[in-house]
Amino acid sequence: MKIAKLFLSLFLLVSVLMPIKAFSLDITAGVSTWYANQYQPYTKDIYHKTPANSGRYDSTKNKPNLLYGPALSVRFSEDFNLTFVFLYGKFKLTEVDEHEIGFPGHPDYYDINYSLKRMDSDIVLNYRIIDYFKIFAGVKYLSFSTKHNFDSSPFAPTMLYELRGMVYELDRSGIGPGLGFSIILPIPLFDNLFLISNISVFYLWVEEKKGYFDSGAGDELFVKTKCKDYGMNLTMSFAYYIAPISTTISVGGRGQFVRTKYDSEYGQHLHRQGAGENTSGFYGVTLTATYSFSLN
Repeated sequence: MKIAKLFLSLFLLVSVLMPIKAFSLDITAGVSTWYANQYQPYTKDIYHKTPANSGRYDSTKNKPNLLYGPALSVRFSEDFNLTFVFLYGKFKLTEVDEHEIGFPGHPDYYDINYSLKRMDSDIVLNYRIIDYFKIFAGVKYLSFSTKHNFDSSPFAPTMLYELRGMVYELDRSGIGPGLGFSIILPIPLFDNLFLISNISVFYLWVEEKKGYFDSGAGDELFVKTKCKDYGMNLTMSFAYYIAPISTTISVGGRGQFVRTKYDSEYGQHLHRQGAGENTSGFYGVTLTATYSFSLN
């Protein structure tokens, strides 16, 4: 959670130093949630994607889960406001692998269950060009991590002998700039109801550590590499402002799509094997509740 504290500290520092024309600050604080599902998980074994193993059966099943965290906004004037959002969640994944054990042509199947921790944070400065159109730019942080002991699988007795006692680890994090625009449209015939649409892109410098540790033999094989993430966020939601209690409730959907390209010698090796790029994404339903007040 160190990155969340860092981003929050940066948010507060910019809020204090930002020049303002008015004496009062309009502040919005609340909770943001995203019930999301994932496709093409980052933890998919690169080995399975090489041409030499194209005939092998393997698949990764994942269940949707909830990401949640704080949402803050400070408006300095009619045109400028600064926002901070941090989301955290765990996703349960099951990888089903096939291996031929014993007799050729008679594959054995086993499941590997693990959880994937995800953090997604943004600090964004928004500028209103006209009443219903904003542009924004800021900094994005995105990370994934998991640590799994193969012996914890309910199918461990049927697993390959060489996998028993093995611990799989993945730790990747990236940070970089992002920009986009927002369209806010009032809904006719309904007071305080708006349709909000956001489109943004981002570019992240990523460090990744991935590999295995043999708890029995004490051996380990880890690869550290650098890569770049190119991504896009698409969101659309209905927001309703409840004036008597100064609260806004918004419900909608969000999709995030990320393309990873490795740029190290390890990445070049993966490219030669046909696995040097990876596409991943999250999509699901969003729900946010915030309370607004002013500081004079």
